[in-house]
Amino acid sequence: MPIAPRGARYWLTRGWQRRGQLLSGWVVPSGRAVPGWALASAALAPAVLVTGWTIAGLLQPPSYSPVRQTVSVMAGRQGTDPWVMTTTLVLLGCCYLITAAGLAGVWPAARILLFIAGVSSIGIAASPEPAGGPTPVHLAWTVLGGIIIAVWPALAAWHSQRQSLVLSLPARILVTMSFLGLLGWLLQETQGGAALGLAERLDMSVQTTWPFVVALALRLSGTTQVAPAPAEYAARR
Repeated sequence: MPIAPRGARYWLTRGWQRRGQLLSGWVVPSGRAVPGWALASAALAPAVLVTGWTIAGLLQPPSYSPVRQTVSVMAGRQGTDPWVMTTTLVLLGCCYLITAAGLAGVWPAARILLFIAGVSSIGIAASPEPAGGPTPVHLAWTVLGGIIIAVWPALAAWHSQRQSLVLSLPARILVTMSFLGLLGWLLQETQGGAALGLAERLDMSVQTTWPFVVALALRLSGTTQVAPAPAEYAARR
C-alpha cells in the first residue's frame, strides 16, 4: 500500500509535539530522567553547604556559637572572613540551578521552584547581614528560600507510570510535612530561642539533601515517559 507524502501540516504538528515534550521535560536526549551532571550537582549541594559552614565556623572568634547563631552571621559584615560563607551560599544556589535544569522527569512547577530556591540562596549571599541585624531584603530572600525548599518535595512528582516509592504521593506528603515541621521549629527559635543556629543547620542540611534523593530516585527508575503522538499523526501511520 503506498504511503501518502508527508506535507507541511504533518511536520508542523510533529514539531509542536516535540517542542511540547521538551518544554514539559518529558524527553531527555541521554535516555535517562536525570543526566549525570544534574545528579552530581544535587549531590554536591549538601556537601558544599556543610563544608562551607564548617570552615567558616573555624574562622570565627570563640564568642561565636553555632548552636545559638545562624550561618548568616558568618556571611554578614560582623563575621570573620565572611567571603567563605558568602561563596558557600552562591555555590549552593548554583547547584540548585543546575539540578533544576536537569530534573527533566519531575513536574515543571517543581523545577521552577527549585530554580527560585537557587536564586534565593544567591540573593541571601548578595545581601549580607549587617552588624545591627538582618535587613528586609535579606529576610525576604531567607523566608522565600526557606518556604520554597520546604514545600518543594510535594511537587517533585514524576511523569511516568513507573512511580518510585520516594516520589509517591504519601512519601511526598510525609517529607513535606516533616520539612514544614523543621521550618516551624526554626521560626519558633527566631523568637529569642537558644538553639536558633542548631535549628537552622538541621533544617538546611536535611532540605538540601532532598533534591539529590529525588534525582537519584529518577535516575534509578530509568527513562521518562514520552507523550503519545497526536490522533492525526497516529491515523497517518
